[in-house]
Amino acid sequence: MAAPRGGWARREYPTHFLAPMGEAGEGESPRGAGALPEPRRSIAMDSNHQSNGKLSKTEKKFLRKQIKARHTLLRHEGIETVSYATQILVVANGGLGNGVSRNKLLPELEKLGQVDALLMPPNKPYSFVTYKTTEESKKAYASLNGQNIVDDLGQKIILYLNFVEKAQWKELGLQALPPGLKVIEEIISSEDEKLLLESVSWTEDTDNPNFQKSLKHRRVKHFGYEFHYENNNVHKDKPLPGGLPDICDSMLEKWLKEGFIRHKPDQLTVNQYEPGQGIPAHIDTHSAFEDEIISLSLGSEIVMDFKHPDGVTVPVMLPRRSLLVMTGESRYLWTHGITPRKFDTVQASKGHKSGIITGDVGDLTLSKRGIRTSFTFRKVRQTPCDCSYPLVCDSQMKEPPPSFPESDKEASQLEQKYVHQVYEEIAGHFSSTRHTPWPHIVEFLKALPSGSLVADVGCGNGKYLGINKELYMIGCDRSQNLVDICREKQFQAFVCDALSVPVRSGSCDACISIAVIHHFATAERRMAALQEIARLLRPGGKALIYVWAMEQEYQKKKSKYLRENKSNQGRQEISSDPSAQELFVEPVPDMGHQDSACSVPSVNDFQKGRCHSREVGNSTLPIHTNRTSFHSQDLLVPWHLKGNTSKEKPTEPFGPVLHRYYHVFCEGELEAACQTLNNVSILQSYYDQGNWCVILQKV
Repeated sequence: MAAPRGGWARREYPTHFLAPMGEAGEGESPRGAGALPEPRRSIAMDSNHQSNGKLSKTEKKFLRKQIKARHTLLRHEGIETVSYATQILVVANGGLGNGVSRNKLLPELEKLGQVDALLMPPNKPYSFVTYKTTEESKKAYASLNGQNIVDDLGQKIILYLNFVEKAQWKELGLQALPPGLKVIEEIISSEDEKLLLESVSWTEDTDNPNFQKSLKHRRVKHFGYEFHYENNNVHKDKPLPGGLPDICDSMLEKWLKEGFIRHKPDQLTVNQYEPGQGIPAHIDTHSAFEDEIISLSLGSEIVMDFKHPDGVTVPVMLPRRSLLVMTGESRYLWTHGITPRKFDTVQASKGHKSGIITGDVGDLTLSKRGIRTSFTFRKVRQTPCDCSYPLVCDSQMKEPPPSFPESDKEASQLEQKYVHQVYEEIAGHFSSTRHTPWPHIVEFLKALPSGSLVADVGCGNGKYLGINKELYMIGCDRSQNLVDICREKQFQAFVCDALSVPVRSGSCDACISIAVIHHFATAERRMAALQEIARLLRPGGKALIYVWAMEQEYQKKKSKYLRENKSNQGRQEISSDPSAQELFVEPVPDMGHQDSACSVPSVNDFQKGRCHSREVGNSTLPIHTNRTSFHSQDLLVPWHLKGNTSKEKPTEPFGPVLHRYYHVFCEGELEAACQTLNNVSILQSYYDQGNWCVILQKV
């Protein structure tokens, strides 16, 4: 049964699935699981109905969902509901994370009584409302439970209310602006804003060296110097004719005189963002530009996310007509980016404009984005960068090619740099090449019983999370950006490592791991990933595992990966990279009829060298040539990062070339590894268009 859109409708997991948060131990009945005051219903469910056991299907469905919401609140968020009326209600589905703004929810709540407080934690699919009296909260409980509310996108969401003793959520720590960052409000007048916007013509003129380029997520024009996305740099000896627009000159002189900036820029990039568009998190190339980078926001406000390498993220509001100035640490060390979405979580108070979006849950709401144009000014660097951040500075990095790892620590470091970081960077481009499900994986998911709980470990962009609406599917991935893409599609996904999935043992009816395990850099770590999948399965549960095959030509037939080599020559295909064959998601569609199962070799065959896996040594990892046969099991595979890949617009030049680590599996290697797992049997083993595949069952 398809659930209506909304966070708690989307987070309806059986209570045994998520690991407990510490609020209640395993096997304990959480307080609040007892009977609550019966809601007055359009789904009218009164005590007589209950005592007579004459609940309608609609009423039973509502009760199940409300109870599930209670359990999910406890298990997933640590929020304990109670079985008696209080002044405080938790409103499941009525949260900023569901696209429900304060302006939408508060009027509905106020119809039923005096609201003392409405607390809306950021990015959460629930909120807390405190009424003046318990009678008013009981009225809201009876009136709103099971009712629809229209969110800010115009879609209906069903609310589920429960009583709580106290409003509780995970507090955000006190945050400060990244060092060296400042936001100057109203730096230009509305008249000047209008003139600047009118000065930019977005009409294509290929004879103009500053002509518009349409990237996948925005439109862009360059002045002074063209920024080349293929290498994230500028040609310093090839300035564009005309320099910066005249209208900018007096403005920059004024900012210099008033001390807002220290240098006069000589390069300008103008970006235009429609609602729902964004820009991936990045650091402007150290060797390309000087310390100070400034950006003027026109047309609409925006929330920009700044992230420190240790994981701290600071959302910063950039009001319309404000100037963002980045110097020092904020320029060189912190990434900055704009999440592609149509609404931003912002402060509700009118006095708050620029700066950090705080965790004040009593003062958060949603703001609809408008069309925003940014004027980003930089000064081209003429000498190498000598900043204080050599680990992220391309001028100062002198790094040898990676070698085969000799320890678990080295393997983890290799994966961090040549798997995790790369997929964070290419997530958007990667997702654009991942849309057609593979037939045999679809067949596996479609064959599972209705109501099965399925974990997609390494779910990528969530391509398989919506295949079978009769399943409860949850995805996890190491990439935050890929998980964000899943959430944009309204799928349930969270960030974790495939070696440590925070899900209770024996809780899953099935698991899939599609093109993930070949990214682990040692046999021990690959085994640990298989053991983790087996741990998740209940007895009788099944798992489908795909890994990339060393044998790209099998039984005298070439895989599609090799066959596409000729057809792709001279064209910039979105699948012109072997990762179009895998990762957290897939080898290319069109499996053909390669469905024959292979005989499973014994563990002894494997140990005797049937699969000649390269021994760990001090040699350098080879770089694979795309669309060719493999000559080593452990290698780096290039990904050519691109921008726009749609048919409507011309493909942009290749961006930077990034390399991902792979261990491609020889025939029999995956089966032999699976045979060493405890309490697991192999139901099927087969070769599928360049991949080795197994179906396991927990005994």
